[in-house]
Amino acid sequence: MTGSVSTLAYPRILLKISGEALAGDQRFGFDTETINRVADEIIGVVEMGTSVGLVIGGGNIIRGSQLAQLGMDRVSADYMGMLGTVINALAVQDNLERKGVATRVMTAIRMEEVAEPYIRRRALRHFEKGRVVIFAAGTGNPYFSTDTAAALRAIQIKANVIIKATSVDGVYSADPKKQADATFYPEISYRDVMLADLKVMDQTAVTLCRENNLPLIVLNIHRPGAIASAVRGERVGTLVR
Repeated sequence: MTGSVSTLAYPRILLKISGEALAGDQRFGFDTETINRVADEIIGVVEMGTSVGLVIGGGNIIRGSQLAQLGMDRVSADYMGMLGTVINALAVQDNLERKGVATRVMTAIRMEEVAEPYIRRRALRHFEKGRVVIFAAGTGNPYFSTDTAAALRAIQIKANVIIKATSVDGVYSADPKKQADATFYPEISYRDVMLADLKVMDQTAVTLCRENNLPLIVLNIHRPGAIASAVRGERVGTLVR
């Protein structure tokens, strides 16, 4: 580690990345260039001295809610979605470790042949040793999103902030890709997010963050250095608190 933790606004972060982000323009599967770029962003933050926990969605492989809408049993569909997040976690772990960053995948569903089971104290020990920890398989329960998993894990590991890396610059009053006149919010409260029903995170995740005074930064993953800027406390994206 080359950075000083004392100079960081957020010494420990939980980074939430959508599965779609790993697919790049393909929208399905993996885009090697995109995964390389995301890994480099994570490495840059680790080199600053930040402890990094990571939750990755599975939408580039399978989305349980969509399968349920097509008639599949919701519980089975959600478990399939959880397995998709494990695949993504292993892909990012491989990339990080090939670049020399010690990484551990911890899953909420036991599968010891490929990853460690999630044990909070063990996760904290990994952070003490400077490892990146990827939390996969959501909460291990159907009906809960990876947003909720990110909020839950962030609270459990005592993260200072959740950074949600998306494909837009922050929180808007509407989808800026569909409405060019959507209003950008540089800062907003969790209460206003809930009242306006803004699609920042699902309501369960927002409630967890609000009740535990955990700030959330929403930023654009495609802007180089955005995550590092947020960790230093620079104004980037939208701050929700």
